[in-house]
Amino acid sequence: PSVVHDTAELDPRFIVIPESLSYLTYSFLHADIFHLGGNMLFLWVFGDNVEDALGHIRYLIFYLLCAIAGAAFQGLVAWDSQVPLIGASGAIAGVVVAYLILYPRVKVWVLAFARIPLRIPAFIPLILWVLFQVVMFAAGGEDQISWACHIGGIIAGAVLVLVLRSRGVPLFAGADEDVAPAAPDQPPVATEPLIPDQPAATPRWGRGNASSSD
Repeated sequence: PSVVHDTAELDPRFIVIPESLSYLTYSFLHADIFHLGGNMLFLWVFGDNVEDALGHIRYLIFYLLCAIAGAAFQGLVAWDSQVPLIGASGAIAGVVVAYLILYPRVKVWVLAFARIPLRIPAFIPLILWVLFQVVMFAAGGEDQISWACHIGGIIAGAVLVLVLRSRGVPLFAGADEDVAPAAPDQPPVATEPLIPDQPAATPRWGRGNASSSD
């Protein structure tokens, strides 16, 4: 952030793109395979359902804007920090909160205490996750995690999902609601209710169609 806000200078040998582009390019860099894997796990679990609700192009725009918002908020809070900001966490935070707004009552699998599998409504673990981000940001959590970037992504995701979601896609959908994915050439419409003797397949670990047979 300090380089972008002109409180520090980067050696010209390391400048390969305009500084303003780093608001986006930072999200494609990760510290190690575990950092990358953790972010991609969240994207794999929640991203496809959010993409269904927004459509492919708008989902891409949504993702990139959440990444930019995360960097912008981090820069606003820690404008003089000389610690490099890397990772897709800002964008992923936006995806998570979008899923929370779109499908809060859809049941997902979680590992309670890292060992007990439970199938519970998505809003329970996701609200706890959001609250954890807020608490850690307010408390000035450990320096190696950019909590402000997460908060920026959460705010952007909550706003952008309201603006970019496809027509006919409801908010706060329940497990008994089935929403058709956005088609590129025609406006999305809601499907007919599921026939009782043909239950929908139960998604595993939160993936698949956001509807459920529960």
